[in-house]
Amino acid sequence: MDDEYAKLIRRVNQPRVVIDNNACEDATVIQVDSVNKHGILLEVVQVLTDMNLTIRKAYIASDGGWFMDVFNVVDNDGNKIRDKEIIDYIQRRIETSAGFVPSRRGSVGVMPSEEHTSIELAGTDRPGLLSEVCAVLADLRCNVVNAEIWTHNTRAAAVVHVTDDSTGCAITDPKRLLMIKDLLCNVLKGNDDLKTAKTMLSAPGVMHRERRLHQIMFADRDYERVEKTGVRAVEERSSRPQVNLLNIEKDYTVITMRAKDRPKLLFDIICTLTDMQYVVFHGMVNTTRMDANQEFYIRHVDGLPISSEAECVRVIQCLEAAIERRASEGLELELCTEDRLGLLSDITRIFRENSLCIKRALISTKGGKAKDTFYVTDMTGNPVDPKIIDSICRQIGRSALQVKHNRSSLAPKPPHQETTMSYLFGNLFKARTFQNFKLIRSYS
Repeated sequence: MDDEYAKLIRRVNQPRVVIDNNACEDATVIQVDSVNKHGILLEVVQVLTDMNLTIRKAYIASDGGWFMDVFNVVDNDGNKIRDKEIIDYIQRRIETSAGFVPSRRGSVGVMPSEEHTSIELAGTDRPGLLSEVCAVLADLRCNVVNAEIWTHNTRAAAVVHVTDDSTGCAITDPKRLLMIKDLLCNVLKGNDDLKTAKTMLSAPGVMHRERRLHQIMFADRDYERVEKTGVRAVEERSSRPQVNLLNIEKDYTVITMRAKDRPKLLFDIICTLTDMQYVVFHGMVNTTRMDANQEFYIRHVDGLPISSEAECVRVIQCLEAAIERRASEGLELELCTEDRLGLLSDITRIFRENSLCIKRALISTKGGKAKDTFYVTDMTGNPVDPKIIDSICRQIGRSALQVKHNRSSLAPKPPHQETTMSYLFGNLFKARTFQNFKLIRSYS
């Protein structure tokens, strides 16, 4: 009865989305008002990031049964959203995602597809792993339509969409699917005695790819750090995002974060909090030229704030991991060429033979063209020798492979500044006695 009543409330109170180009001088303002439900914030942020919009500021409020968010967004070029068709499309997408849609499956971001088979991989990262996976898929006549590969803290995860090369459709034969799974599991296992490699196949349904990658790496416990020693350990600790937790007794846990700003940062954080079963009741996001400051007032879905030291440590570790997974280190290489079966296998083999380590990759094909982005370092994690890149460009073709950006040549981080607590809600609890505040733990 409670579930049916909730559905009735959502039907009667459909989401309202207002998009305004006059309220802010340098950004388009998107305001979303809706009946509150767990996961709605993630759904809205997911729509904005899928549209490649950059969120410069955000204000979140969802106390009681109502949800109200305000986002200041710009396009990839840093401009307001002026195209009316795009504005209308954003409005429809948010209203559909945040509203009551009877045909929608329960989990956020589920996108059924008859066009491809989704392969999910998880295992210990090692040089040449992607090359070996791609070689197996090419031998099995599986054409990679698109894929995304992340590595973090010695772990690797991938979501790969493939089709049958002979039909161009999803692979549905159970025997063939089992063969693909077994062979890929053998590749992923390697000499890994510590953690079990995992391969999952789904045909034809698939969840939102980036959220699924977060879930795979979270399940693989990539947030448990393998601590390094020496200079590399000092560098790693100094580059970590700053995550602080503060308990407002019996009400909320306040999380403040300071990290280098990048696309989809807010999505990654909200995705992780949602999957860990936390609800954001209030929040603020503010970005500068280099940094992003975020503050969230959260509770667990059971209505309680974080109550133990162990839970506090785990939340901090998981948020650090969520921020770091998509961080792109190394040299960015972009491949644009005609697509064919085995192309990815050949390209990754050349990388492996030249001692390049792929830290992250984004693979896509459209209209017979392949457009792939790779972030690479040498085998020790250091910048790649320019002579090696020049040699690889000659082998693949300079018109096909281009150097886009060298992350190691970025300007140094600005001097450390103290993280300011309560950016937005400084007066929210003004009437309270601040002696009741209890600092749980702070990592920087």
